[in-house]
Amino acid sequence: MRIVKVSFLCLLAAMLVGAGGAVRADDKPSRGFVNLFDGRTLTGWKLYGGVGPGYVAKDGVLECPADGGGNLYTEKEYSDFVFRFEFKLESGSNNGVGLRAPFGGDAAYVGMESQVLDDTAPMYAHLEPGQYHSSIYKVLPAKRGSLKPVGQWNREEITAVGRHIKVIVNGMVTVDGNLNDVTDPNILEEHPGCRRDRGHIGFLGHGPAAVWFRNISVKDLGKPEKDNAAPEGFTRLFDGKDLKGWKGLVADPPHRAKMSAEELAAAQKKADESAMQHWKAENGEIVYDGKDNSLCTAKDYGDFELLVDWKIEKGGDSGIYLRGSPQVQIWDPDNHPGRPGEGSGGLYNNQKNPSGPSVRADNPVGEWNRFRILMTGDKVTVHLNNQLVVRNVTMENYWERDKPIYPTGQIELQHHGSILRFKNIYIREIPRKQ
Repeated sequence: MRIVKVSFLCLLAAMLVGAGGAVRADDKPSRGFVNLFDGRTLTGWKLYGGVGPGYVAKDGVLECPADGGGNLYTEKEYSDFVFRFEFKLESGSNNGVGLRAPFGGDAAYVGMESQVLDDTAPMYAHLEPGQYHSSIYKVLPAKRGSLKPVGQWNREEITAVGRHIKVIVNGMVTVDGNLNDVTDPNILEEHPGCRRDRGHIGFLGHGPAAVWFRNISVKDLGKPEKDNAAPEGFTRLFDGKDLKGWKGLVADPPHRAKMSAEELAAAQKKADESAMQHWKAENGEIVYDGKDNSLCTAKDYGDFELLVDWKIEKGGDSGIYLRGSPQVQIWDPDNHPGRPGEGSGGLYNNQKNPSGPSVRADNPVGEWNRFRILMTGDKVTVHLNNQLVVRNVTMENYWERDKPIYPTGQIELQHHGSILRFKNIYIREIPRKQ
């Protein structure tokens, strides 16, 4: 018989594993990971909408008491990352992990939320698939069965790279999905935060029971963005070198519809020749001298997500036409008549539905701005510089007020007599639900 000597530390580790304590509370993060919680204070975190005692830090554990909670966010924002933490539940515990979230609003909608939930509690027996533990709330349902019994420590890892979200709970892959594959218009409209490319990570706590966290760390995978290189799932509309795939503007949709094929071709040829004298590809940008007309995509689009970077000079005025109809507004908020101080991003020509942005999110004139525009059916949602400025608003038909917006049409960079610059123009077509 062989006699094996076992150290006290090995025995202790085995006892911890057997008791459900996967690791000690003072474990150091793995290579490349940064500790987000010092075990004693909330340094590096910011509480939004706190309730009662909020969150309590003590002895290496972050507690969200049953009578506490609120949204506790990292002060720093992240784009791509791996987030690791351990958590312990009691019967009925309900919390969440905010991903790429803004400080304000309901993170499950204006950002993303990965559920933290006691799936075994009777009160949660009949939830929707996208509401169980580790699901991206009502967007990407999770596989069930990953949780340890109530009162034991669980380990979770959430990876977000572009639109790809992966969640591992206690070694089990529970979520492994691409947000670009979500095409249900109701989900797209209700969860604009799924299209944010960066934001805060946080815990989204409330009753009826306590939740405990420890060993909280993150690995930042963010990389500098390369101009005119389309993100996964998107098609580049401008390669930074030439204006292939673009054309000059011919009249408006009703007038174009009345033209014969020969008339339209002749008018298009003339418009193209004129446009290419004033719209140029220079240094990776589309540059307009303000002396011609709008520039249009050669292709028509139906439902889509559009990314556009733009820059104007003082007093500049432009816009993005969707399906050939005006417009998602671009202008200098401090130098335009009619709506002084109003920022860009609103559906300017709406009469019955909201026309202005909910907040002013423009960068200073002379700096680059980014639109993220979603159009499904007749509804439009706009992010400007990662802030939600228009949410699920009906876009009206400017050309024919008695008709709904056209089902398809070209995208236009609007001419308004200003020097304009555009780059990083990408589109993702969304299959239309029949």
